[in-house]
Amino acid sequence: MTEKTIYKRPKSWKGVHTHYCPGCTHGIIHKMICQAIDELGIQEKTVGIAPVGCAVLIYNYTDVDFVEAAHGRAPAIATGIKRVRPDRIVFSYQGDGDLASIGMAEIVHAANRGENITVIFVNNAIYGMTGGQMAPTTLLEQKTTTTQSGRDAHEAGYPIRVCEMLATMEAPAYIERVSAASYKHLPALRNAIKKAFQNQVEGKGFSLVEVLSTCPTNWGMRPLDAVNWLDTHMIPFFPLGKFKDFDGGEA
Repeated sequence: MTEKTIYKRPKSWKGVHTHYCPGCTHGIIHKMICQAIDELGIQEKTVGIAPVGCAVLIYNYTDVDFVEAAHGRAPAIATGIKRVRPDRIVFSYQGDGDLASIGMAEIVHAANRGENITVIFVNNAIYGMTGGQMAPTTLLEQKTTTTQSGRDAHEAGYPIRVCEMLATMEAPAYIERVSAASYKHLPALRNAIKKAFQNQVEGKGFSLVEVLSTCPTNWGMRPLDAVNWLDTHMIPFFPLGKFKDFDGGEA
């Protein structure tokens, strides 16, 4: 992937300014989704499921049809749309609070059924929109508004590794974790998102891409410091790579 490819404005990207905080990587992930949609020629038949969270307004930036889901229910909505209209390309876009907390049952059972949908899971280890509370993916000792002395395993349990958990199931076709926090990770991010959509086009079944993301505002950091914190703290606990791939075997 060349720099020209990365910076090229996708046709399915509306080209408007986003509401995201400085240093947030939601915009980067949105663009990579649009690039995949363009390259696969599926814009006119793609349906996105918007989450409850910071990315609730993704439909303002991405020029495809969208449905708004109740908190955590995006996989269930995606399942319904895909079963009624199997000719549509259906994807959900969800944060860690949406997918791994209130929506845990939905994502587990959609994966276990092998629904032919694509899930983009953005993990920034915190609740962003509601003020920085502890999420299921918050790291041990990480400070949030509800763990002001740091997350303690005895009181709050351990961070949940979604990819590793779902990869134990028989049905999912493709599960990979990537990062959007720095330029060096963008080729893997772009390739993973495209593959997750390609799998659905080919009818291979359930695909999930987990994207490690920064949240400088709620982490209380400058954007560059947030990138460094993700590299030094999140990636060691949430290692990047493929966890399941029907095409290339399991990691």
